[in-house]
Amino acid sequence: MRTLAAYKAHLREIGKLGSALTLLQWDQRTYIPSRANEARAETIGKLAKMTFELTVADKLGRYIEKLEKDESLSPQDRASVRVVAKDYRRNKAIPPDLFERFAVARSRSESAWEKARADSDFAAFRPHLEEMVDYSRQFAEYYGYTESPYDALIEGFEPGMTSREIRGIIAPLREKLVPFVKRLQTEGTRPNDTFLKGHFPAAGQRALSMRALEAMGYDFSAGRLDTTVHPFTTAIGPSDVRVTTRFLEDNLLSGLYSSLHEGGHGLYDQGIPAELDWTGLDQGSSFGIHESQSRTWENMIGRSQAFWSFFRPILVQTFPELSSVTADALWRASNVAEPSLIRVEADEVTYNFHIMLRFELEDELITGKIAVADLPELWRDAMTRYLGVTPKDDASGVLQDVHWSAAYFGYFPSYMLGNLYGAQLFAKLEKDMTDLGERIRRGDLAPIREWMREKVHRFGRILGPKELLKEVTGEEPDSSYFLRYVMKKYGEVYRLR
Repeated sequence: MRTLAAYKAHLREIGKLGSALTLLQWDQRTYIPSRANEARAETIGKLAKMTFELTVADKLGRYIEKLEKDESLSPQDRASVRVVAKDYRRNKAIPPDLFERFAVARSRSESAWEKARADSDFAAFRPHLEEMVDYSRQFAEYYGYTESPYDALIEGFEPGMTSREIRGIIAPLREKLVPFVKRLQTEGTRPNDTFLKGHFPAAGQRALSMRALEAMGYDFSAGRLDTTVHPFTTAIGPSDVRVTTRFLEDNLLSGLYSSLHEGGHGLYDQGIPAELDWTGLDQGSSFGIHESQSRTWENMIGRSQAFWSFFRPILVQTFPELSSVTADALWRASNVAEPSLIRVEADEVTYNFHIMLRFELEDELITGKIAVADLPELWRDAMTRYLGVTPKDDASGVLQDVHWSAAYFGYFPSYMLGNLYGAQLFAKLEKDMTDLGERIRRGDLAPIREWMREKVHRFGRILGPKELLKEVTGEEPDSSYFLRYVMKKYGEVYRLR
């Protein structure tokens, strides 16, 4: 038992340092003065190295080896040792000095991306992105892989998933969704959304987001809502899960749906049991499962007819100029499906196309088939092929996402998987909660949060994504749930016969 106690104490030390590091990173993306970025990068690099050294310490390896042979461990402790051992052996391959240099470069890269995006200047960001690609390729070689170096990076976000498997998922989705989008455009009746255009002050939009997060059951005593360039959620430590959003004053619903999306992430992190804190299990099962939570709240609940029956009076109270707009009109307007330039503003039908093109470019970047310098033109070509729209500048094209500035290569497929996982989980929720629609109409959303806590959140990382879906739904991951959901819903919205 002394080994187990020492192991847990070691993980707690990693957790404490990681919490401080995450807080600095949150501050860098929210409130830091612009001139402080350079010094902050050095501080983050130092803390990142200290944290990393603890995660690959030899004594942690010795604890793991002993505990892997200990048959008296509880199921939770066995799960902790299994998950931590996998992370340990993966991270152990990376030299700490290399990781520190990477952490400093990544911090600078994120700051450079923010300015380059504001200036729509890919050339200014290019050397930073080239660094991130180079580091990612090095890490992939250290991690090891069977088929593709890109697989080694995907593993960090979606355990057990490969680029080959993702391509197998994309093919049938593309086959079904491309003609469906065309059918919506040629046979459907496009909803009127003109009333969503105008000037809607950020203060009012923030009030709407706060009301939505409160209705979801997001715990503000253990979190907060702030604004940033690219919305994100971060778990800084136990009982400290923060969400961010952004408000566009000429787009009424952008901030609301961003907040619902991040709120879904926030509920997941807040719903992980306290007994899993600092055990290596106190995170989501995978990034795809995490995205299933955010996409469910944003789209399957937040863009439903039932939600707008509940939320319309709140909207009108904040923006009385919309008092003549019905709940049905709001539902239809929030579900306009058409090709667009910006991923985070994309509808449910076309969203996956944005992920497909990013997957395609990432795969070729990491495997060396294309160069960073070629990305702007390749991005424009891919947007034209997948969505039929072409960015006129870098800000609405290759610079729109923060992920590559942080070397999050392999993350984007999780968004698509999140859509698929979310639809499969939502189908089970509807089966278990036969009055789901009526509950949403009343604004009684707490039972949904509690169902997710019982079925998904409480496991943390104890179960992998495929195991979790099997546990909850009794089935392997199945993309047909998403296709049925999205085609039924948008068929109704567009009044297809």
